Formats: sequence, C-alpha cells, structure tokens
Amino acid sequence: MKDWKSKGFFGLVGFIAAVTLGVLILILGFILIRGIPHLSLEFLTQSPKLMGREGGIFPIIIGTIYVTLVSVIIATPIGTAAAIYFSEYAKKGRLINTIRFFTEVLAGIPSIIFGLFGFAFFVVFLEMGWSVLAGGLTLSMMILPTLIRSTEESLKTVPMAYREGSLSLGATKWETVVKVVLPCCKSGILTGLILGMGRAIGETAAVMLTVGGSMRLPTSVFDSTRTMALHLYMLASEGLSEEKTYATAALLIIIVLIINGLANFIGRRLTKE
Repeated sequence: MKDWKSKGFFGLVGFIAAVTLGVLILILGFILIRGIPHLSLEFLTQSPKLMGREGGIFPIIIGTIYVTLVSVIIATPIGTAAAIYFSEYAKKGRLINTIRFFTEVLAGIPSIIFGLFGFAFFVVFLEMGWSVLAGGLTLSMMILPTLIRSTEESLKTVPMAYREGSLSLGATKWETVVKVVLPCCKSGILTGLILGMGRAIGETAAVMLTVGGSMRLPTSVFDSTRTMALHLYMLASEGLSEEKTYATAALLIIIVLIINGLANFIGRRLTKE
C-alpha cells in the first residue's frame, strides 16, 4: 500500500514537472521560431524609425543595460548589507520579525505600485524627470527583497563551525563575516543578483512611469530612455510591427538565457573553488 502511494505521488510530481517544462518549451519555442528569422545585424545596430516600425533597437538595448546596471549597483550593496545584518548581527525578536515580514510584503507588491511611487517621488518630488536614474532607483527597490532573501538563505548554509573557528583564532566578527562567511556563499549571492537582474530586465510597468519612452541613445543617467520590455509592450499594444515585436521578444529571451547560463557557469566555478 505504501509503495503504491509512493509511486503514485512521484508519478504525479513527474507529470506536473513534465507539463510545466512542456509549457515553457512551447512558449520559448513559439517566440524564438517567430522572432529569430527577423534578427539581423541591422536590427541590432540601427536606431528605431517611425516609432519602431522600421530600423533597429540599438539605443533601446543600451537603455536596458543602463537601467539594469543602475538598479543592480544600488541594490546589491544595500541588499547584501541587510542580509548580513539579519543573519549575523540581529538578535531574534519582534522588531526583526516585523522587518522580515514587511520585506516579504515588499516582494509581493505589484510593480505598478512601485512605478507610481517612483513617478511621484523620484520623477516629480526630487525633480529627476523621466530618466535612467529614476527608473534604476525604482527597480532597485523592487529587486531588494529578492537579493536580501537569497543572500540571507545563502549565509545560513555556512556551517557555524566556520564562524567559531575563525573567532577562536582571534578574528573579529566583521573579519569572520568578510573573510570566512561571504567567500563560502558567493554562488548564492550571485544567484540572487542574477534573479534580481532578470526581474529588472523584464519589468515594464515600473519603467514605463519612470524612464519615459524616448528611443534616443541615452548619454547620461539623467536622460530618458526605453527598455526592451517597454519597447516590446509598445510595439505589441499599438500593433506597430509584428516582425519587430517578435524579434524584440526573441532577443530579450536570448539575453535572459545567456545571463542565466553565465550565472550557472560562474556559480559552479565558485562552488568548486
């Protein structure tokens, strides 16, 4: 009876996993098959023309990189520091539990709410205008919960014996964290960073209200720009060009796959080291 239940459970899990994988392959395959034929050197190196009906998306690729880098540069040290405090320094209590609760709540807030806050605070109140900086700051708040949670969970995997051994040899608490604990969980921190980058690259609602929609090449963080996800949304919603829509979607998927592949490769290398 137990063997039958066990086989039935694993069979159900396997079926659900197969369905999930099948749906993923179907979506990726459909987009890539429809989009890859329209990818070309001109598409990657030219500027968009006629609101995106013609030309390429080079300025939009650069804008995506700028906004993502700004968000990651701002969020990474803050998220890592917060995770270190929660894991290594904070004493268990009602205050810490409350902070953790609101961190989890922050992770579940719809992106449009972040966009409205970013528009009201960064764009209007701080007078940054629609810019790369306003969009990057907004996205940094969105990816903070992911960075904090993944880094904290990675820190918890480091055996307590490592910390005790370092402290017994005369190292301070900070030296133990920096030279012993953090090097042991580099791959976990990198994973959280990549997850945050993936969310930043694929975000639409928040950047639509904070970076504007300019298709010109941004020359500074105070310029308005357009990310690939936002450009894809504009092309699809306005029916400007089906070919450009699928090409942009395919390129966005390829970039995300490359980033995740590099993250897995670097993570394995760091784990071996």
